[in-house]
Amino acid sequence: MRPAVRTQTGDAEPVYRRGLFARLGAAARITQISAPAGSGKTFLLRSWISDAGLADHAAWVSVRGGQRDPKRFWISVADALRDTATGATRVRAVTAEPDLDGWAMVERLLADLDSLQDRIWLVIDDVHELDSSEALRQLELLVMLGPTELRFVLATRRDVRLGLHRLRLEGELTEIRAADLRFSAGEAQALLETAGVALPDSALARLHERTEGWAAGLRLAAQSLAGHPDPERFAAEFSGRERTVAEYLLAEVLERQPEEVRQLLLRTSVLEQVSGPLADVLRGRSGGERILQELEQAGAFVVSVDSRRSWFRYHRLFAELLQLALRSSAPGELPALHGAAAQWYAEHGHVVEAVRHAQAAQDWGLAVRSLSDHMLDLVLDGQSATARELLAGFPAGAITAHAELAALVAGNELTRGSLEAAERHLALATGGSASVPADRRGRFEVVLAILRLSVASQRGDLPTVVEQAQRLLAPAKAADAAPLVNGTDEYQRTLALVRLGAAELWFLRAEEAERHLELGVALARRIGRPFLEAGALAHSAWAASFRSFMLAVERSTEATELAQRHGWAEEPAVAVAYLALGAIKVWQMRLEEAEPLLDRAERALRPEAQPAAGLVLRQVRGMVALAHGRDAEALAAFRAAERLAGLLVTEHPATMLMRAHLLQVFVRIGETERAEQALAELAEEQRERGEMRIAVAALRLAQDDPRGAAAALAPVLDGSAPVTNCGWVVQAFVLEAIACDALGDPAAAGRALEQALDLAEPDGVVFSFVLNPPPELLNRQARRTAHPALISEILILLSSHGLGGQGQGGLGGWSPPRSGGVWRGHPPEEIPLTDSETRVLRYLPTNLSAPEIASQLSVSVNTVRTHMRHVYEKLGAHRRAGAVERARALGLLAPSPHRA
Repeated sequence: MRPAVRTQTGDAEPVYRRGLFARLGAAARITQISAPAGSGKTFLLRSWISDAGLADHAAWVSVRGGQRDPKRFWISVADALRDTATGATRVRAVTAEPDLDGWAMVERLLADLDSLQDRIWLVIDDVHELDSSEALRQLELLVMLGPTELRFVLATRRDVRLGLHRLRLEGELTEIRAADLRFSAGEAQALLETAGVALPDSALARLHERTEGWAAGLRLAAQSLAGHPDPERFAAEFSGRERTVAEYLLAEVLERQPEEVRQLLLRTSVLEQVSGPLADVLRGRSGGERILQELEQAGAFVVSVDSRRSWFRYHRLFAELLQLALRSSAPGELPALHGAAAQWYAEHGHVVEAVRHAQAAQDWGLAVRSLSDHMLDLVLDGQSATARELLAGFPAGAITAHAELAALVAGNELTRGSLEAAERHLALATGGSASVPADRRGRFEVVLAILRLSVASQRGDLPTVVEQAQRLLAPAKAADAAPLVNGTDEYQRTLALVRLGAAELWFLRAEEAERHLELGVALARRIGRPFLEAGALAHSAWAASFRSFMLAVERSTEATELAQRHGWAEEPAVAVAYLALGAIKVWQMRLEEAEPLLDRAERALRPEAQPAAGLVLRQVRGMVALAHGRDAEALAAFRAAERLAGLLVTEHPATMLMRAHLLQVFVRIGETERAEQALAELAEEQRERGEMRIAVAALRLAQDDPRGAAAALAPVLDGSAPVTNCGWVVQAFVLEAIACDALGDPAAAGRALEQALDLAEPDGVVFSFVLNPPPELLNRQARRTAHPALISEILILLSSHGLGGQGQGGLGGWSPPRSGGVWRGHPPEEIPLTDSETRVLRYLPTNLSAPEIASQLSVSVNTVRTHMRHVYEKLGAHRRAGAVERARALGLLAPSPHRA
């Protein structure tokens, strides 16, 4: 909520800050407000006094600059106290009598205020200007011995030595510091409004960020913004270089510092953060940490950024002023300062800062060495964006002059999806390898091997992947083959295993892929590389899907959760996990869950850089379109997958899966001649693939050739023509059931359909029943199956997708069963069961308990019980048996298999 804004006569219209007002009005005997110049201390106190109605009860004393005379100070205190309603009758006038010193004046004030009944606030502004240790000791005496009703409010730019620690321990001290005085965004808006300035939210947020809520900065901005022709632009460009801000900071902060401190501030202004040792290097003398700590304690726009108070940063506007002053006073020193900083950062392992300062110093050699030594560290820590930013800081000429930089650019082009540019820079790096210093050449060759491995993996060149992976997996023999990361070569072994496993996966060598990827996961965990671990888990999930959807879901979830914890949810390496999860959800016909996962995979993927993964994504998108009955959309998705396949060196096995689906689309849209033509264009070996045989079976059924369909399916069913996952096997058995039924063998049809159900039940693989709907067969099988709940789910799916009518092979139509010729209640499409409730409903006819159903669905028991309760309510039932009977009557469940 935005604070209320009130106006008053005078130069400034305050923003009333209720939280701070409450703290000022608390019961503590002394309040100290310690903050830098322009933090709004004085303005806050005047606003509080006005708001609280304390004008007649507050004695205000402003200490003048360099106040050294205790007598003059105490005269002003006494005069201020006499101006209050209570003090007017109690406090005697004080004059500068020769025999009356500060101590005597304090004794007189203590006597005058003894037995004070009405509260008085003594507000002393700019206490830091009281340049008299004697006067401070006298003030401490007054604080310690003064009456309870005399309250002190001290405003200062730095803490004053008044023995306040004793009051802090007794709970008699309220402290308000710079962080407390910073204006919130809402308060900043109110402040601007009092000056007649209205800014859009984005411009206001930018101004608030740049000023860091600094009161004076906001007020100076408000003054300049009033009547400005382009306030949004002014707010966006507001900085410490703005004239009024620069003048204020120069006069109030920088020029008040001793020469030694000014030199430290100016020289270290080239840094985003500064430590004592680094400051000593840049100014050529010791003592920097002490100065920085004193500046922070004094509130001179210096903020510590760690608990040990060893690293500091400057307020943004102050840093910009310092940089402007340095460029004006000593522009020739800038390259040397950046160079010294780069060298210090490089020696202490701060790679990002080292590269940035080396680039600022135009020391390209140091910048290249620093980045090359740590580039993979950055990438493996999930800082690819930072690495790309650093690469962008090199001029084009440096790339041709430094082979190591050309290699880094090649790696960057790979991640951006520019395979041709990556190969071009890799060739440049390879050609310049002789220019790499001998002590760095072995390490450089390892980098080249990793790049060749990555290019080959993305091009689908499995032989080169294997060759380069074996090279990286072999133990290093050369003395100059230094490890790339953390003094160990295990990271390159991990990377090689992951790349090798991923390449094997895309070539459907699932067992080898899973073995290498599991080793990669274990190694990544051992060396503490979660980024590699997430990528290995993601690919391992896909490999596991060839034998177990449940295991694939477990690994995909582990990969995505690990990535999300580290902020890598949009990284290409994790896209495969979303893709695997999404594909499984499609096979399970849980399309409302699949599509967001596929969307996430698409956002993270760069198809041109990962054509194999992009190909599979397009294929799964096509499956979603098929499931929805959007055949034209499916056709476009499979064509897009075909185009991506053209980027690969050799034909990708997933291309065959895509072509099998494409053939099925032609069958669905009735273009059997086009399907025959596509089939004829395939090589004999391609037509023998299990998935292609399944597509041929669908084509033959559409051509009323059930014998041809059975002949095409026979090698798939006996295992001599293997397929990639159980979903395809389920589809083969469904088509076999349809073919057998068309051939007049209902018993064989029932056996084939039951086998399909047996395979589909464990993982809920029902996509094949929607792609090739056999509703009459399912309705018949419901009376003798071991899977009544699954059949119910499939029949509901077919009905919801408009597939309950004519099926494959000329089968008759299906409709939900009626009772007594009329609907008992509402038709099923009007029963508002959610997808989750429907999944629970199909388990109700079984003997499974709620915990067992929860285990089957991978949800909590409470979730299952909640869904059961909702199902009962919607079906008008009170018990499980009644809900099942009602659902069967409405066609939401198949009839009982025991019913005649």
